[in-house]
Amino acid sequence: MNIIEIAIQLFVILFAITVHEASHGWAAYKLGDPTAHIMGRVTLNPMAHIDPVGTVLLPVILVIMGAPPFGWAKPVPVNPLNLKNPRRDNLLVSAAGPLSNLVVAASAMLTLLILKSLSPNVNYFLNTFLSGRGGLPKGFYPLEGLAMLLFYAIFLNVLLAVFNLIPIPPLDGSGILMGILPEQAARRYDSIRPYGFLIVLGLLYLGILNLIFRPIYIIIILILRIF
Repeated sequence: MNIIEIAIQLFVILFAITVHEASHGWAAYKLGDPTAHIMGRVTLNPMAHIDPVGTVLLPVILVIMGAPPFGWAKPVPVNPLNLKNPRRDNLLVSAAGPLSNLVVAASAMLTLLILKSLSPNVNYFLNTFLSGRGGLPKGFYPLEGLAMLLFYAIFLNVLLAVFNLIPIPPLDGSGILMGILPEQAARRYDSIRPYGFLIVLGLLYLGILNLIFRPIYIIIILILRIF
């Protein structure tokens, strides 16, 4: 993997995390809680969301290791007392982050398919790139660079969405599940929150997350090759 490909991946994951967190804040604001808005978190400025470990250190380490980069940002503050229907609205706020990433991924997919159909060079580059026979060719190839950017925008946004939908606190999937469970069961379920980060690290260490991420990569490649 060359330096350009690494830079593209890091840029895309930073953008994906920023969109994700801003969407949480925007949803909370629309549902009656202005906390994130007051604190400047409803913004696409990545500086407002950066967590030194989750947004910087972890993605860099994963890219250097040749693994797909993912991470997290500073949690968006939500005051449930401001929400009109706390259980329902917290579910919607939790779902807003992954949904925003899927919207970005779908937009990038549509753009890439249009670009692929209009440019034989891009089509050839994608076939070469997706088969693992190399990254960007030497020289200045803006359309090929854009194609690589769009590919990683698809893959990493879907990856981030799926990762956050895992129902382990503090990931978004836990907020969605807690909004579905009966109130007493939701409280019992939330009791594992202090151990959530360790559970996620365990899944990563055991390679279980790769069993989730790998099929995503394969499905995206199949779509791009078929269309």
